[in-house]
Amino acid sequence: MRRQRNVKVLATLGPASSSEEMIRALFEAGADAFRLNMSHGTHEGVRDMYKRIRKVEADLGRPIGILADLQGPKLRVGEVAPDTLLEGGAEFRLNLKHGIGDAAAVALPHKEIFEAIEPGATLLLDDGKLRLEVIEAGADFAVTKVIVGGPLSSNKGVNVPDVVLPVPALTVKDRRDLDFALTLDVDWIALSFVQRPADVAEAKKIVAGRAFVMAKIEKPRALDHLDEIIEIADGIMVARGDLGVECPIEQVPAIQKFITRAGRRAGKPVVVATQMLESMIDVPFPTRAEVSDVANAVFEGADAVMLSGESAVGDFPVEAVSMMDRVAQSVEHDDLFRDAIDAGRIEPETTSADAITLAARQVAETLKAAAIVCYTASGSTGMRASRERPNVPILVLTPVTQTARRLAIVWGVHCVQTEDASSFLDMVIRASRVAEGEDFASIGDRLVITAGVPFGSPGRTNTLRIATVGTERGRSRS
Repeated sequence: MRRQRNVKVLATLGPASSSEEMIRALFEAGADAFRLNMSHGTHEGVRDMYKRIRKVEADLGRPIGILADLQGPKLRVGEVAPDTLLEGGAEFRLNLKHGIGDAAAVALPHKEIFEAIEPGATLLLDDGKLRLEVIEAGADFAVTKVIVGGPLSSNKGVNVPDVVLPVPALTVKDRRDLDFALTLDVDWIALSFVQRPADVAEAKKIVAGRAFVMAKIEKPRALDHLDEIIEIADGIMVARGDLGVECPIEQVPAIQKFITRAGRRAGKPVVVATQMLESMIDVPFPTRAEVSDVANAVFEGADAVMLSGESAVGDFPVEAVSMMDRVAQSVEHDDLFRDAIDAGRIEPETTSADAITLAARQVAETLKAAAIVCYTASGSTGMRASRERPNVPILVLTPVTQTARRLAIVWGVHCVQTEDASSFLDMVIRASRVAEGEDFASIGDRLVITAGVPFGSPGRTNTLRIATVGTERGRSRS
């Protein structure tokens, strides 16, 4: 099942899409990987969805990536009396301990917020609908001025965009969820509330190579350390929901481009998420603005675009995935797409592996090869090939099941699990056979093949071979 596009589609599973039949329908409509949201449901329910995905994977014979998305810290106000309304310009107090909140004061049971804020800091309540400015702050209280008022109800979220909070990215719940997700052998762990590189380093230490770790960029302070975060993480998610709350919303498109380009420079996959086709939760077609939003992410060279509520709880999950697929195909067949992708091309690092990968792209494009074929165990060679954003397909051959699944969200990569090559002749024969079988090439087409010698040695991409499919039973011409 070869996709006719390079960008990948990541679909969230939920009540509307948890059955085996729906998971299969979503994959056939274009979903390349599935997100399991650890904020909702039970471990038993997540395990059931995981098993259904793997059943569909086995039935269809194609690797499917699974991402477990950790909830992260949730900062909320306490209980509030009904019909509470905060008036603009009024004074409003936040107390570490408080009874039922009203228009004068409310409980904020998070001492770490009081430890971090200072006069002049901004507090946002209820996804930014209410805006407060801190006038005075102490160890267990803050006096604020209501800048933007409105109704306030119990347990609404609190955002503090101006400071780095002394809050770990992994809560007690997250650690339980992480341990559970790793027992399932998921492929990616998405880490919420990342503020600094140490947050990612802590998660990676716990994961210990059992999955790839994706840092969700949803806090403005993370942007101050973006390159260091990307260096440690295996992938990046542009979590536009919280970014749109904590940053001026008009800045979010530029921030999205900034993060996407930084990820491309580092050769790390970038997922663009949140409200991409939001209206399709309720109706079977998107707005023109939403289509443009998806198209812009594809033009920017994002590795994957993600559906959240559209596929998890919406009335039209299959239609939403299909729309993503159609928009991506339309963009990638547009004459302007290649200009946009080439404009963002990154200079390779001074390593033999990067030199080989750059040469593979140049040779493949010059010869109009049918595909670039990469042998890899860890997946790093496939990611390097993707970083080049070639205008020919990338066929990745790996003996490792988990590698094939992890690369399911990487731009342009089509993975096939197969035994590693044992010799140059076997390398070419195997590449030719798979390229034919997966409809990438026909007899007489040329392939550009990269691999590491000695064969079976991970992290040693040092060989480039040009082969003609079917020549002397697959013998290469180099």
